[in-house]
Amino acid sequence: MTTGAENTHATGGSFPRPTVLVIDDEPLIRWSLGEAIREAGYVVEVAANGADAQAALATVVGQPLVIVLDLRLPDVVDLSLLRALRSARPDAPVLVLSAWASSEPAATAAMQAGAAGVLKKPFDVGSVVAAVRVASGPLGPAYTL
Repeated sequence: MTTGAENTHATGGSFPRPTVLVIDDEPLIRWSLGEAIREAGYVVEVAANGADAQAALATVVGQPLVIVLDLRLPDVVDLSLLRALRSARPDAPVLVLSAWASSEPAATAAMQAGAAGVLKKPFDVGSVVAAVRVASGPLGPAYTL
């Protein structure tokens, strides 16, 4: 896992950019998303399962956060981790990645459980980075210059 750090926003101001927590059991997906999101200027934490995700979440307490979550993990195959993440960090948007989200009821269930967005696998890495940018949005008065 990487550690949080301050980054400079494109406007030239300095403030803590959201850390992005990528949770996926596939090493290639974790790596490719992690690299692309880092190149976009974010600090990235990665986790391979629900237990690792909970541990990583504890390292970003008090920091802005965006979560990218694969819903099918070795130790979680339902919406329970999404609900737990939203409960622990209601301020953190969760972007769901899933092949099963291709069905309307599954995507609706994820949104009802608190997902900020649903991205269907297979996905374009650039679209995930764009979704992270949108999800991180304006950081509010505490982070303005």
